[in-house]
Amino acid sequence: MKNIIIIDTGCANLSSVKFAFDRLGYRADISREINAIRAADKLILPGVGTAVAAMKNLADRQLIEVIQNLTQPTLGICLGMQLMTAYSAEGNVSTLNLMTGNTQLIPDTGLPLPHMGWNKVRYQADHPLFAEIEQASHFYFVHSYAVLPNEHTIASSQYGVDFSAAIAHNNFYGVQFHPERSGQNGAQLLRNFVENI
Repeated sequence: MKNIIIIDTGCANLSSVKFAFDRLGYRADISREINAIRAADKLILPGVGTAVAAMKNLADRQLIEVIQNLTQPTLGICLGMQLMTAYSAEGNVSTLNLMTGNTQLIPDTGLPLPHMGWNKVRYQADHPLFAEIEQASHFYFVHSYAVLPNEHTIASSQYGVDFSAAIAHNNFYGVQFHPERSGQNGAQLLRNFVENI
């Protein structure tokens, strides 16, 4: 049985992420305990709210360096993905710097912000995170800030401009959408993360 820990970032959507794993038959525990995090087989870094608040919570809990030194597969969700880059324009804050890139306000193309709802995702062929998910499948998004496509982008979506729907570098993976709110496709992605990554 895989030991899955959802890092307690102090953000609001922790229980919905836990329930998504429960529905798949995996036990996932929410924890901010450094030893539990270090001992996990797989880690989830969820987040909703602002980058400034999330980074403050991680600093207060002495988790920044712990996360930066993780060697096991770690999946960032929504804000959690954005925190994996070097910097966020949302509050002009340095983030975890697990990979290059930065988070910026989605450029104004006349579309309302936040970008909210279902959107098509196109992923890199044969990427294990998207195994058994049809190309151009829909996932559920809620965000005003995004990581524009860069060398770590493994999937993209479009809302006026192209942006990163998923990024990856070494053992760190991030998705801008909410897999826990994305029906069968989201469930399959979480299953892929546990089984294939």
